[in-house]
Amino acid sequence: MPRPHPAQLVYGSATVSCATLAMLLLFETRSGAWIAVIALVSLALGLLVALTVPTAGPTLRRRRTVARVPAAVGSRAPAARPDPAPATRTAAAPAPAPAATAGLGARN
Repeated sequence: MPRPHPAQLVYGSATVSCATLAMLLLFETRSGAWIAVIALVSLALGLLVALTVPTAGPTLRRRRTVARVPAAVGSRAPAARPDPAPATRTAAAPAPAPAATAGLGARN
């Protein structure tokens, strides 16, 4: 059985604490039986959250494994990328803006 990651422990514990506090305040329970039910529901919810937290461990391991695969014997080396051709500018420079008019409604 794999060991839980720290993120799983933190998320699960935080879920149990917050869910228990929220349900106790929301339902205003005073009997021990209902408090036990709320505690069990909170633990189940925390376990569910802890098990569904995505972890980066397997993804990183897969990437490292793929990166270490040697090239097949007799395969050609990848071709070098050609340098991009310099861009040539063919458009003329934009015309200068007309001088500001005296008023907003002034006509020429």
